[in-house]
Amino acid sequence: MASQEWFQAKSELIAEITALNHPAELGELIARQLGSPKAIRRMSSYLRQVKPRNAEEVVDEMLAISSEIDAWHKKKESEHANARYNEYLQDRD
Repeated sequence: MASQEWFQAKSELIAEITALNHPAELGELIARQLGSPKAIRRMSSYLRQVKPRNAEEVVDEMLAISSEIDAWHKKKESEHANARYNEYLQDRD
């Protein structure tokens, strides 16, 4: 099921990329880099709304989305580590 969702998101992204006269291969690479259907759909939404004129703008947005995802993962890891540390401190008492 998840792979079908990923494939559909990727297909949508490629359609948006090619509608802007960029090569389908760019869509393939972006989908692979973003990795999740949610991120890929976010990129597709950006393409529909902004209609960037060149590939550099497309790649810049992909990098921004990737960076936000990485920051979110780091935040969640930090929250988890902090919760574990607080548990440790409570258990010591």
